[in-house]
Amino acid sequence: MEPAGPEAPPLTVMVVDDHPMWREGVARDLTEAGFAVTATASTGTEAVVRATAVRPRVVVLDLQIPEPNGVEVTALLVKADPTVRVLILSASGEQADVLEAVKAGATGYLVKSASREELLSAVRGVASGDAVFTPGLAGLVLGEYRRLSDSPASMAGPATPRLTERETDVLRLVATGMSYKQIAERLFLSHRTVQNHVQNTLRKLQLHNRVQLVRYAIEQGIDDE
Repeated sequence: MEPAGPEAPPLTVMVVDDHPMWREGVARDLTEAGFAVTATASTGTEAVVRATAVRPRVVVLDLQIPEPNGVEVTALLVKADPTVRVLILSASGEQADVLEAVKAGATGYLVKSASREELLSAVRGVASGDAVFTPGLAGLVLGEYRRLSDSPASMAGPATPRLTERETDVLRLVATGMSYKQIAERLFLSHRTVQNHVQNTLRKLQLHNRVQLVRYAIEQGIDDE
């Protein structure tokens, strides 16, 4: 009998919230689910310093924290490490808060009324490259990107990079909010193949995450084809 191969290391997560009971509760839920909570923080300054030190894959971040606030922290973290995934977990579901977080680089947004399972699923989703939103918020983000795509500033720019037919098919479905699994089932591809197409497209377009891909698809009219 051949020895089992090495297990994949656990997904690393940092939790940022200025309410101790909430922060500790989220960290406990993540740990019990098998994630590695490598750091916690209660302020924006702590979050930036500790994320730089431990480089978590996912940061679960509240918006309303002592300065710098969650939106500013998101922008700082993504600028320092474009591979980090920021999942906002906030009491606010207000349109302005959601859009500011996404524009800063967040790839997920849950309200704090979300269930434990929804949180765990969202952490896994953003870590794998999905854009994850509380039901109803995804449409809000898409609607805002449609509005932005109609502005004169969005009409200018460099020539469209050349994508393969399959990459364009995947991009069109990404723009509808489908997960990798759903896209794979629709196009009769493996989950890994879909991930590879998305990563190749990100590289060609010089983008960092699926939220930016959605905006690009809408600006180019790819989602309407």
